[in-house]
Amino acid sequence: MKIAIIYHSGFGHTKMVAERIAEGARKVVDDVILLTSKMAIQHPHLLIESDTLVFGSPTYFGNVSAEFKLFMESTGSAWANQHWKDKLAAGFTNSSSINGDKLNTLTNLSIFAAQHGMLWIPLGIMPQYDSAGKQLSEPNGMASYLGLMTLSSNSHEEFYDPADLHTAELFGQRIATLTQQLKADSKSNTENFTFLTAKQ
Repeated sequence: MKIAIIYHSGFGHTKMVAERIAEGARKVVDDVILLTSKMAIQHPHLLIESDTLVFGSPTYFGNVSAEFKLFMESTGSAWANQHWKDKLAAGFTNSSSINGDKLNTLTNLSIFAAQHGMLWIPLGIMPQYDSAGKQLSEPNGMASYLGLMTLSSNSHEEFYDPADLHTAELFGQRIATLTQQLKADSKSNTENFTFLTAKQ
């Protein structure tokens, strides 16, 4: 059971988020690998071998970075042969503004996964509110649902709110748990099919 996290990080923020997702995932699944988008281009077999692919990019001008888009466009062979079909997929993005059109980045990542025939995992973490109805900073302080959004400062490797990184860890656990469940269900279905075929 393997999870691959593929990301591009311009100033180190997206890398930190990827590492925290991996940290959360490793609480459930042992084999979690981190790949920069450049490494993923160079080693496509690692993606084929993985059960779940997690895509991460900073949001630049309302979309994925040019470096991550280069990775996306390098996957034509995997798309043509549907090597990733029925794998799980998830996505995350970071920017230094509260909105910054991060939703558009996540939408592009989910469409990319859909074109590969993958099954998308949404964030699945509800925001929390205090007694006065004010939204708390964690979990899911960005109130995102399609995937994980994080907010950083413009300085290198600095976040406004560490709650974003806590949410990243929770997201990693969720991704790994669903990967585990899907693999278990797949194994059970295969065993049942083998058993029924043998009886016939």
